[in-house]
Amino acid sequence: MAVADLRRELSRRMYVRSRVARTGAVRLAYLAYSRALLRWDDPSSPEAAASLRRRLEALFDEDFRDAESGLYPRHLIEALPWREYAQAVPRLLADLPRTRARMERGDFREIADSPAAERYPPYYARNFHYQSEGYLGHTSAALYDLQVELLFGGTADVMRRRVIPPVVRAARDRDASAARPLRVLDVACGTGHLLGMLGAALPTEAKLFGLDLSPHYIARAREVLPRDVDVSLICDNAEQLPFLDSSFDVATSLYLLHEVPPAVRARVLQEMARVVRPGGLVVVADSIQLKDAPELEREILAFPSRFHEPYYMSYVKDDLSARVSDAGLDVKSSRLAFLTKLVEAEKSPKR
Repeated sequence: MAVADLRRELSRRMYVRSRVARTGAVRLAYLAYSRALLRWDDPSSPEAAASLRRRLEALFDEDFRDAESGLYPRHLIEALPWREYAQAVPRLLADLPRTRARMERGDFREIADSPAAERYPPYYARNFHYQSEGYLGHTSAALYDLQVELLFGGTADVMRRRVIPPVVRAARDRDASAARPLRVLDVACGTGHLLGMLGAALPTEAKLFGLDLSPHYIARAREVLPRDVDVSLICDNAEQLPFLDSSFDVATSLYLLHEVPPAVRARVLQEMARVVRPGGLVVVADSIQLKDAPELEREILAFPSRFHEPYYMSYVKDDLSARVSDAGLDVKSSRLAFLTKLVEAEKSPKR
């Protein structure tokens, strides 16, 4: 093996091992946080723990290889945004008593009882994950990314990055004579983490759009997204996207579908199919489903009760690829990345 190849292999192994160790440390922090909420501390079975370890190592290995091959910049894999998370920690701890009391009461209707809720669908106007303000407050938006990283042991952005390679490949395969820059829409963009990473990975002339139903999460995205990323942020409902037919080359969606009722999932996917041009790409990523990991059934089934996820059970018993196909898209691949399921599809040129 050449010296350069040996160095790359050593770097890869060091990266995977260090990130697995970091995940363990973040997991300990999450256990402390979850115990403070008086909820649970039950360990996984040996079979489930071994499966999670294998999946975790494969996730970081793939992350390293994709950065090494130039599908996205190396700096994206180097570190978590510790400064951003450190700023959120005091607010997270200050909000613990309210969240704990709400979880003990099983109360998730504070938002539904407020006047602002009238502007939103019933499934949306509630305390998602028992958090204060649901998705309709700036405190929630400021804490969301830290909470998700704690929940997934520092792997949330790594799993988000699984969306980037197919988008980058689509950009590279695109006809160089195309009259307009690449246009990418991220549906339910939240605080914009995926958009920021896409902006770093795609050509500078690419036009990025993010849509989310929460004005507070859109405001947070405006705060944290790099100023050099060409992105337009829109506050609107994904059930009826405010865009013309065939107006995007790529549409993505991360972790939205398990949060909404089955009929809404269908409408969102149909809308994504509508706004993508013939031959365009749709990438949908969400939770793994029961058939994907039978050994993790206990962990999967525990999730909705722990985090107030009323539509999660119907999602995990479904088939994400089938639902994407039902929207009129040609599924090209379906694969797993740790606890995420990724489906790539194309809009038929005939549509």
